[in-house]
Amino acid sequence: MALAVTKTTLRRLLSEAPFTRVYGFKVHSVADGECTLHVPFQSAFERPGGLVSGPVFMAAADVAMWLAIVTKLGSADMSVTAKMTTAFLNAGRQEDFYCTAKVLKLGTRLIYGTAECVTRKKKLLTHHTLTYIRPDTSPRHEVPQLNTS
Repeated sequence: MALAVTKTTLRRLLSEAPFTRVYGFKVHSVADGECTLHVPFQSAFERPGGLVSGPVFMAAADVAMWLAIVTKLGSADMSVTAKMTTAFLNAGRQEDFYCTAKVLKLGTRLIYGTAECVTRKKKLLTHHTLTYIRPDTSPRHEVPQLNTS
């Protein structure tokens, strides 16, 4: 199936989104309903003890899922995260990692997917399940008022 956007468009979206700039995410690869981000290590990612901070993994999963959805619905899509569950399986330490998100079900109102963060050597660091909600774009209808006279 043809993608709704190009890899170049995803790269532009990523570079223009203020909430992603601090992480330095790079689009590594894309497919229909799938996006892999390269996350270059930064010392700012470290928490005490030298581990990569959990919010970095969660941000990578969320952004990868956003872009995976865009491959199906286009860059004008306004879907947002409704729920994310994260399992931290192994520690990341002073190394780049990759995060791949996949759309599992594209519903009328809800989108379900998973994401996984792995090292260059494919060691699984985190597993995420995500639910996005698609905004209601239909015109609002007023509720009829009862005649009380």
